[in-house]
Amino acid sequence: MQVKSIYRNARISAFKAREVTREIQGLPATDALDLLRFVPKKAAELIFKTLSSAIANAENNNNLNVANLVVQEAVVGEGPTFKRFQPKARGSAGPIRKRTSHIRIVLTDEVEIKRREDKAAKKSKKPAAKKTGAKKTTAAAKSAATETAAPETTATETKE
Repeated sequence: MQVKSIYRNARISAFKAREVTREIQGLPATDALDLLRFVPKKAAELIFKTLSSAIANAENNNNLNVANLVVQEAVVGEGPTFKRFQPKARGSAGPIRKRTSHIRIVLTDEVEIKRREDKAAKKSKKPAAKKTGAKKTTAAAKSAATETAAPETTATETKE
């Protein structure tokens, strides 16, 4: 079942808020809350409140277990823009756009939970095999460098 929460007219530009929502997509809801607590941005606080509201909606309205919830989508769209003017030199005016955004978070319990630690464990096993190949290429590069370095030294000696 899907549960959503929308924060309308948030006083932050959509561009700045999207940066934070990309980090929480696909995460379990509890992990996303933990992540947002430590992100030092204004958008993180606004998204944290929206995510908390979505979790509360799931618990109270639909009787869902929080441990099974996953952030299916976190979308930030542009809201209305407040237009103001700043006085400039020689009687002209410069426009100021105070942007707002709409933050929408959708939680679901139908998706299988995949933790990032599991992905990190799988990736750590693969580079161990690749490191042996990297050593061979560095050894080959060193021998090639010594071969090219030897003729250069003889060429410089002949010029003197």
